[in-house]
Amino acid sequence: MELEKFAADGYKVPLLNVEHLPLDASYFIIENRDEYPVKDYISPHRRKFYKIFHMTAGTGGLTIGLHRYEMGPDEIAFLHPDEIMSWQTTSAETGGHFCLIHPDYFGHEADHVLQLFRQYPYFQPDKAVIRLEPEQSARINGFFGTMFREDRGYHDDKKQAIMLQLQMLLLESRRAGKNRAEMPVSEGYGHIYRFLSLLESSFQVQNRDSMVKLKTAAEFADQLHVHPNYLNALIRNHTGKTLREHIQDRLLHEAKSLLVQTDWEINEISNGLGFSGQAAFTTFFRKKVNVSPSLFRKNACA
Repeated sequence: MELEKFAADGYKVPLLNVEHLPLDASYFIIENRDEYPVKDYISPHRRKFYKIFHMTAGTGGLTIGLHRYEMGPDEIAFLHPDEIMSWQTTSAETGGHFCLIHPDYFGHEADHVLQLFRQYPYFQPDKAVIRLEPEQSARINGFFGTMFREDRGYHDDKKQAIMLQLQMLLLESRRAGKNRAEMPVSEGYGHIYRFLSLLESSFQVQNRDSMVKLKTAAEFADQLHVHPNYLNALIRNHTGKTLREHIQDRLLHEAKSLLVQTDWEINEISNGLGFSGQAAFTTFFRKKVNVSPSLFRKNACA
């Protein structure tokens, strides 16, 4: 099938924006959908945050790994940091809350709550969505509302209050425990998921001795056993960006992360990201961000 006809026949859904959390994201974030409307996106690995979101209005399609759910009011979803997920809104209205929790937020004083998260059965792709009875949904909405107010308040013990609400939320959801039947994902989305997984697995720069082993678009396609043109059209039609753009965006995100979150020298970051030298890294970075790596670090840490 020619690419034009393939794209016309196979892509009748909105484009998905591939999102990474900001480098300076707080360890605990809670928002409501009235002030923070949901948008269509794919979130790849290394979010580092647990995510819980509760719907009181609207509908949408949630995909976690290779498991898809059609969600609506009075439902709650649990997302593990290690899973690629996507969301597509299917209604004009939206309502509810979501929260993001970094494991470091718990600290020593709330390690028991972190253990609850790690052992909680619904942070699994095939069990991630729970249908709630109306009264259960109302109570969970109340827990979110209390956390929202506490997070924006000035009480010295607000973290303790948030932890209590989180535990009540997990308990209420476990009592509901009615998982939604999942739906099969399309073959095309499966290829996108596997590409993002492969791309993310390439970026394991944990220390000064490790190095990114970047692949070309053709090498990614070969690993997925598809033609490069097919994979590129698939990625472009779902996300609005080419394979090459995704690879460069991920490289830039890793560069920013290392500049902000480590004290490595610029040449060490350059080597770790696989550049031929510091000059090549600086040229790439300046072209993308319009400032040098050292000035970006200075401004970010100011």
